[in-house]
Amino acid sequence: MAKNLLIVESPAKAKTIKKFLGANYEVLASNGHVRDIPKSRMGIDVEHDYEPRYITIRGKGDILAKLRKEVKKAEKVYLATDPDREGEAISWHLAEALKIPEEEVKRITFNEITKNAIRNSIKEARGIDMNLVDAQQARRILDRMIGYRISPLLWDKVKRGLSAGRVQSVALRIICDREEEINAFVPQEYWSLDADFSVKGMKKPFRAKFYGDENGKLAISSEEEANKILKAVAKAKFTVSEIKMGDRKRQPAPPFTTSTLQQEAAKALNFSTQKTMRLAQQLYEGVDVKGHGTIGLISYLRTDSIRVSEEADAAAKQFVEENYGKDFVIETEQKKADKKKIQDAHEAIRPTYVELTPAEVKDSLSRDLFRLYQLIWKRFIASRMQAAKYETASVKISGGGYRFTATTSELVFDGFLAVYCPEEEEDTDEVKGGFLKSLSKDSELKAEEFFPTRHFTAPPAHYTEASLVKTLEELGIGRPSTYAPTITTILARRYVVKENKNLYVTEIGEAVNRIMRQAFCSIVDVSFTANMETLLDAVESGDIHWKTIVRNFYPDLEESLANAEQELENIEIEDEVSDVTCEMCGRQMVIKYGPHGKFLACPGFPECRNTKPYLEKIGVPCPVCGKEVVVRKTKKGRRYYGCEANPDCDFMAWQKPSGKKCPQCGGILLEKGNKLACASEECGYVEMSEK
Repeated sequence: MAKNLLIVESPAKAKTIKKFLGANYEVLASNGHVRDIPKSRMGIDVEHDYEPRYITIRGKGDILAKLRKEVKKAEKVYLATDPDREGEAISWHLAEALKIPEEEVKRITFNEITKNAIRNSIKEARGIDMNLVDAQQARRILDRMIGYRISPLLWDKVKRGLSAGRVQSVALRIICDREEEINAFVPQEYWSLDADFSVKGMKKPFRAKFYGDENGKLAISSEEEANKILKAVAKAKFTVSEIKMGDRKRQPAPPFTTSTLQQEAAKALNFSTQKTMRLAQQLYEGVDVKGHGTIGLISYLRTDSIRVSEEADAAAKQFVEENYGKDFVIETEQKKADKKKIQDAHEAIRPTYVELTPAEVKDSLSRDLFRLYQLIWKRFIASRMQAAKYETASVKISGGGYRFTATTSELVFDGFLAVYCPEEEEDTDEVKGGFLKSLSKDSELKAEEFFPTRHFTAPPAHYTEASLVKTLEELGIGRPSTYAPTITTILARRYVVKENKNLYVTEIGEAVNRIMRQAFCSIVDVSFTANMETLLDAVESGDIHWKTIVRNFYPDLEESLANAEQELENIEIEDEVSDVTCEMCGRQMVIKYGPHGKFLACPGFPECRNTKPYLEKIGVPCPVCGKEVVVRKTKKGRRYYGCEANPDCDFMAWQKPSGKKCPQCGGILLEKGNKLACASEECGYVEMSEK
């Protein structure tokens, strides 16, 4: 009979750990949290110093009963949940629910599920770290207070089923702010001028870019300026006025953190943040690998540290030396600037066994698991390798009073690129090859052809899941474990929709953001949310008691709620009566909010259940057919402006048409912030709006 009991969260993790421990150990899973605040109410006793009320989660009774029986049989009970705040809290809840005396609690943590890590952690068993538990409790209670006190207000003002959240509401605001920035953006015209030059002895001409004149760099902002330069250089004699030979290094990226893994998986593999974390969890907890059984393939997946243990670092360097050569091994690791707060108890995300190359495990993994493991393995091995080295040559070409430049680079040492080459880091302005080295100062060149090109500045890019995660991390909002759930929530609530990787705000999202910014400006303030994360970190380090944060926060929340309820009465979102008559009962249909935005419904519900799509007219005639322009939505909920006669008329615009015509080209003018801009970028006309 087993003398020791070890409890983890998941059955997969239990299966992996079981093989490392002998018959003296029984390994069971709690299947995540076993206790939580009840869903039916806020569950926080405000009158008794904000004490949370925990209950057994529905469906976990049988699991706890089984665990209690095993606890009674065991001499020692080890709590082996994840090595973070959430995991520490699960261990504490398990100890409370299983009535394990405090002095008998044995908490163990490990960054990777390997035989050495498990056995070493058992030797270093400790008590439960209540600072970690309290930090998780504080986060949970703050989120519950915001969600359960503000959400009912959104139900009253917009529609039932909406929710507010400490991090999700700020994430929504960030996306809305970017959307406003994009809608208000007015493109600015600029020109580029390239030229093909040839020289005796060179088989093909090479291309150079316009730089400026003898006084320095110049920007070309109009066709007139471009033509002036072309006229000056058309018959000019060109010579090499300056040539520089050099070299540069391209350093490998550090191993993945949670944030950078989510970003890179989105770019390279087109994975959502949720999918990346789900697959990484499987790789961490264990997969069945031929010849090895069930093993964990990567270290813990929720981390914002790039630190690597000495043992893992040495193993990786040895692998590099044996497979690529001593010259490829990095001498000193590239350090990344520390952020305000790094949970340095966790290592970076890395393979647990560097010798298990992607090729060796490919047949044991599904396609997506393999692709993610390969990404993690390559990034980690590359981080232990030397920089790639290039020989560079740059020339300045003078003629007609102006200068052009060309730069080439030639790879002379692969370094980490022998393993891992993220394409987006490449310098697109450089020409590959070392042919410029054959030039010398005062070499005469012939201009074969000039290529003037008109451009317009581009608006800021829409957020993607990857860029939103990066922004949240840079602003200090949320932590590694919260990025994916935050994005999943705002997508599930249909506050934003995802189209071709981009995130777009829906009508519902705009309504929620508008109310949150008006009534709870501090809660959706980026600085406030980032500061709250800092306070939670202070609880974790033992510098602040968790109830101090809650005591200071709740009265302010109540005051904001009271003011909001009073102020928002003046902007009550009532059912607006439309001019459409219900053909079933003759009543005037009203405008309501649904999961996908506004729609028309009969006010006689439930006797009459007639509904129709709502086409909101903006009072502007269609520039194509003359009928009304209305607000429409894509299948996923993104708003645009189209003709009411669609599909017979195909007019559409992402920005609101103004009803005015462009005086230059006769096209339509669109509203962009406080300006009106021609819908045709080729025209580029802009005027100030009269609003």
